[in-house]
Amino acid sequence: MTGPRRGDVVVGSGVLDQVGELLADRRRVAVVSQPVVADAYAATVCSALDAVRVQHELVLMGDGEQAKSLATVEDLCRRFARGGLLRNDAVVALGGGVVGDTAGFAAAVYHRGVDVVQVPTTLLAQVDSAVGGKTGVNLPEGKNLVGSFHRPVAVVADTRTLTTLPEREYRSGLGEVVKYALMPAGTAVAALLDEKTDAVLGRDPSVLSSLVRACVDIKLAIVDADPEERTGVRATLNLGHTFAHALETAGGYDLYHGEAVAVGLVFAGALAEALERIPAVDAARYRALPASLRLPVTVPNGDVLDREALLALIRRDKKAKGGITFVLPGARGLETVDDPPLAALHHAFDAVGVGG
Repeated sequence: MTGPRRGDVVVGSGVLDQVGELLADRRRVAVVSQPVVADAYAATVCSALDAVRVQHELVLMGDGEQAKSLATVEDLCRRFARGGLLRNDAVVALGGGVVGDTAGFAAAVYHRGVDVVQVPTTLLAQVDSAVGGKTGVNLPEGKNLVGSFHRPVAVVADTRTLTTLPEREYRSGLGEVVKYALMPAGTAVAALLDEKTDAVLGRDPSVLSSLVRACVDIKLAIVDADPEERTGVRATLNLGHTFAHALETAGGYDLYHGEAVAVGLVFAGALAEALERIPAVDAARYRALPASLRLPVTVPNGDVLDREALLALIRRDKKAKGGITFVLPGARGLETVDDPPLAALHHAFDAVGVGG
């Protein structure tokens, strides 16, 4: 199954009704969402499907990371079956990253794979999780440990949905945006964040459309070069994520994902500095940029976290090769670095205020 080409990713304000024409050749569609999101946007999506005479059913799932579970996937698949969804039909994932990841995985395994259209309604999902085709759910032992590569046949990112997000959830999405800004290809994203900070924080529609498009272009180029993360190119998208995932698991997801990523970026910058991969001025950028967007740069109540416990979680990360693996900046750009020395790790822990 082929993934989205650039023309299949629609970004803009008021583009939600384009879902209908993208699926006009389908017999039946299951629209997976959550109650709050569905109340706001399901009617628009369903009306667009009605306009092209496609049968559809709204299927609701739970909220929060706890809903990203194998139990939810089973429930979705059983409801697909009861609703008569067949192999050539499609799933629409309408919501944030929890919906996109979970509904995408259900689509990947139902009938051994039905097409999915991702319709992300959060900033984090629009710039990152909805685009690359990674789907999955959590286990008690860690985040996203069960999943599949299942690229969407289309992505519809309506930036108008971002205006209704709660402030903390919107700001969380900026954590992923900062990641792109710190990547070698992220100069356009960095310029928007540096020059249009107030407009970004104020959710200016035109600036947001430019920002989302710039992030999506970076991700698509990397995903096209390494669709299933086999060459190491795609792993660079995990900048800041190794520590972030461990932090989320250890804290019971008290931090939003983008908040954890922001702290993870500070950790990565400090670790790279300790390994003499980057100078102090570059490491400072890893702290200053998220701080400028009012994102956390240290772990709340980090002094009560155990460093060894976090390292144990990091060893279970999907990118690990039996030890500890980080994506870090250096003279040759972003690279995976295995098993950094303990002294360097403690320097990074100090930088984000974890343990002692």
